[in-house]
Amino acid sequence: QVQLVESGGRLVQAGGSLRLSCAASGRTFSRYTMGWFRQAPGKEREFVAAISWSGITTYYADSVKGRFTISRDNAVNTVYLQMNNLKPEDTAVYYCAADRDPSLRVGVVTTSFEYEYWGQGTQVTVSS
Repeated sequence: QVQLVESGGRLVQAGGSLRLSCAASGRTFSRYTMGWFRQAPGKEREFVAAISWSGITTYYADSVKGRFTISRDNAVNTVYLQMNNLKPEDTAVYYCAADRDPSLRVGVVTTSFEYEYWGQGTQVTVSS
């Protein structure tokens, strides 16, 4: 019902920055908690960041804390992931996802199973 489309992924050098966008259509998700996940080749999908529907509460994986910032603009049904000081280990396909719970629950937002809707992913490659 909800379609999520990520964009902004590309090849960048280590230390560079990117901003990923996730646009929603088909059904409003303005009251959804939104999350970003990533999956590198040969590895399981891992949690990156999440934001409550209000945008007030955010949560980050330790690996990206201080470098990545998640934000949202509910007026245009879009969530963003600003990525600074990128490292080669950040290379992965990045996915956005929607959790129908408007509140951010730390105990569950880090798990893929919590999210009902997923985008197709966008490739981020960080070169040395």
